[in-house]
Amino acid sequence: MAKTSSSAAKPLPTDVQDQPALPTSYEAGLKELETLVRSIESGELPLDQLLTSYQRGAQLLTFCRDKLQAIETQVKVLDGTLLKPWVAGDVGR
Repeated sequence: MAKTSSSAAKPLPTDVQDQPALPTSYEAGLKELETLVRSIESGELPLDQLLTSYQRGAQLLTFCRDKLQAIETQVKVLDGTLLKPWVAGDVGR
């Protein structure tokens, strides 16, 4: 029987291995989140799927919030760190 090296890669915990990849965009994340919310609200999911859907929803919510925060930061930088209130008719001035 061959000895295994102590430096061999250990398998990740099941909860980390089974997590789906994050979406490629905010829009994709929002769409998936909306679909999950509809399925959760339907009341027709078995308990184990409900928990999995809730966990994925929390992951997607964090992803979407992070994307929005990054865009807000970029807008602040582009606008000289001061967000100005948008007023209709200011476009093109």
